[in-house]
Order: sequence, then structure tokens, then C-alpha cells
Amino acid sequence: MGYYEFKITVADESRDALLQKMSEIGCLGAIDNDNALIAYFPDSLGINAITETLNPFRKTLKESGLDDTILYEYVYIGERDWNESWKKKFRPIDIGENITILPPWEEPNNQRINLIIDPGMAFGTGHHETTKTCLTLIEKLSRELLQKERFLDFGTGTGILAIAALKLGFKHAVCVDIDPLAVDAARRNAKLNNIQNIDIKEGSISDIKGNFDFIAANLMSEILIQNAREITSRLKKSGFALLSGMIVVQENDVIKAMEEDGLCILEKSYYGRWVSLIAGWR
Repeated sequence: MGYYEFKITVADESRDALLQKMSEIGCLGAIDNDNALIAYFPDSLGINAITETLNPFRKTLKESGLDDTILYEYVYIGERDWNESWKKKFRPIDIGENITILPPWEEPNNQRINLIIDPGMAFGTGHHETTKTCLTLIEKLSRELLQKERFLDFGTGTGILAIAALKLGFKHAVCVDIDPLAVDAARRNAKLNNIQNIDIKEGSISDIKGNFDFIAANLMSEILIQNAREITSRLKKSGFALLSGMIVVQENDVIKAMEEDGLCILEKSYYGRWVSLIAGWR
């Protein structure tokens, strides 16, 4: 089997919607590289099926009030060249004070906290702005929390946030994602990092029982708003909720939804056009 490697330029505000659409049609994975998305599709899909999905998706974005700019180019990669192409794109990256994200084929840095991530068929290598911010905030807040018993990663993707939390001192993590490919990727990454104290489930937050000291949700603003009550009902009174994945202006509706259910916003973090919120109980 061969692959198509797409280099896609898309506006920040439209990125998550495009990622979701590409996932639906069979994208094997995507990483940020030089301000563009590098996405991979199996050649079994056929190049026409891929482009005939991307091209009309501009209209969907425009109708949703989002920037409809999608520019792309692609190359065909034979099966024998797949691994080398992927390795060239996915390089180690340092985040926060002590975290390093690296793929399985790179040597770990013994002076830092290593997160070994093989994205496989799920999104989330740690290179995107929202993931970087989430990891930085989890590292910071893990030092402030009095209790670090339970961590919930809602929309886990590759499992990167939960794996980081456990390496930063949390005792147990629960991950949940509606995408079975993400669940598989998270389980494989947990094994790569020798993580034992983690439960990875297919489903949504409504399927998760119990309360948590920390809830991370790096998702589109619409999903955060829809699940505000589910998030707040699972957050311990002394805990933090990390809400990310929204662009500037969208945070206002997320804040309103969280405040209506009793949370208050403790901190806002901006990274380019992206916003992350730390919420807690009044």
C-alpha cells in the first residue's frame, strides 16, 4: 500500500473542523510542520475521493462563518518510503520547563520528562499550539494542586495529556474519546511510556463515572459548551478544569456556559489566535 502526503494551508479558526473532516474520510494522521498541516491518506481511498472532499469543504466552512481558505499540494509516497517520510516530519520538541515530546525512534533525553508519542491514526503529536499550552499549564498546575489523585482527559486523541499528567505525579488517569482510532493510539502510547495506571475508553464524558482533581478538554468550543454540565459535575471542589481548543472570541461563549454551571475562570492563556482557560469552583 502507498500513501498520499498532503501539505495543507488552512486558517487557524478552520483547522479543527478540517481535521475532523479528514478523520472522517480516513486520514491516517496529521502533524503541524512549517505553519502547515502535513496529512497522510492511504492510496486505497483514491486521490479523487480525497480532493473531492477537500474542495467542497470550503463551502461548509464559509457557511459556518469560518475562513474558507484551503490550499494544498500532495505527493505520492510508496510503502517503502513511508516510515522515512514520517520520521523526517515528526521531530522531538521541548515544552514547558521539563517536558520533551519525541517519537519512538528518537533517543530519550534523560534530563527531561519524556513523552513518547506515536500518533499512528490519531491526531495529537504535541506540535499544535493548543497542545503545547495544555502541557505547559498541566505542568504548572500539577505543582499547585494539593491532591493529584485522578486526572480526566476528555477527547484524548493520542493520550498525550494524560500520559504527561501521570509522569507529573497524578496517580490515575481516565481517557475517553469517541474515535476508536484515537483509543487505539492512546493505548499504544501508554504502553510506549510504560504507563500502567490509566483507563482508556471509547465514548464520551457522559460515560465516565466519579470525580476528578483535574479535567483536561482540548476540544472545539461547540463541544466544550455542549458538555459544560458534564465537565463541572465531575470536577472536585478543589480541582482545576483546563479548557482549550478555541480561538479568540469563542472563549466568551465557553466562559458563559461554565459560569452558568458554577465554575469561575481563574486564568486565560493566549497562544497566537488560540485561547486556553483554567476554571475552578468559586
